[in-house]
Amino acid sequence: MSKHLQYNKADSKDVEYVLSILSRVYPVDIKLKKEFEQHLLRLRIKKDQILFNENEVCEYIYFIVKGALMGCTTHNKQKITTYISVENDFVSSISGLHGSGYSQEYVVAVEDTDLLAIHNNELNRLFAHHFDLNYIFRVILEKYYKDAQQRAHIIRVGNAKERYLYFAKTNPGYLDRLPLALVASLLNVKASTLLSIKKNFSKPKEQNKDLAECGQKLELYVNKHQLFRQKDIRLHSLAQRIGISSHELSVVLNNYFNKSFIDYINQYRVNWIKGSIQNRDIMQNFTLEALAYSAGFSSRSAFYSSFKKLVGMSPIEYSKTLNQEKL
Repeated sequence: MSKHLQYNKADSKDVEYVLSILSRVYPVDIKLKKEFEQHLLRLRIKKDQILFNENEVCEYIYFIVKGALMGCTTHNKQKITTYISVENDFVSSISGLHGSGYSQEYVVAVEDTDLLAIHNNELNRLFAHHFDLNYIFRVILEKYYKDAQQRAHIIRVGNAKERYLYFAKTNPGYLDRLPLALVASLLNVKASTLLSIKKNFSKPKEQNKDLAECGQKLELYVNKHQLFRQKDIRLHSLAQRIGISSHELSVVLNNYFNKSFIDYINQYRVNWIKGSIQNRDIMQNFTLEALAYSAGFSSRSAFYSSFKKLVGMSPIEYSKTLNQEKL
């Protein structure tokens, strides 16, 4: 263990808190509660202080009450972040779990951190006498394993943007809280790349509000005038109609609707055709190609290509599916 760590007996409030976390998995009985009251410890470590080192036995399993820790290893003299844990996470040596061997990683505080701890000797004794504790920790380890597998997968196959979005989704608020270099190391991307992606996604609230207002205005205008049915509709002409510049319209389409101009217009066309296909009176008098031209498509190939891209099947397959549902 890192030197100068001061362990004190946890108070009743600490015990109640950690037991409330465990009880979310399975109820904790009175005997086990008394064991935690007797053996649970508390400590505080400062930012950048090491909790335990590589090549030493981690004697405790820890629970983070407040703060953040990171697990690290070294390869070719380079530090690699293997995980980040914050409030309500359990932390110990992964390679030397329950004191079974020497740790291949070290753990250091990212922030001033308050921890609860129980010695592995006591924990292993409790495992031998309390089935409920075995079950609780099995569930906790299963969740950790699934999270680690998902993280490993996205880091192996995802690009930098996908890794950023994964981390932002699974760790809300952490990108603003944790050092950028630390998150970049965890996601195996350059810090400069992560910063650039973060800037693109972290738009001011006022800008987001303006995008939403402009997007809603665009929706109302396109729906009211059915502009998508005009074969010659272009980005600049649509921008002029709603009173904004072509650049502003591109920003709204890309950042609010996450679509290109042509995909945005074709989505309207395809939705209009889908509604027409569901109307038997219309289908008795019009072919699919006639509907496509009426919706604004300039060619049969463009119609079929866009329909399959946006619906996942050809217009003929879609029509057959509707007919089968009506039988």
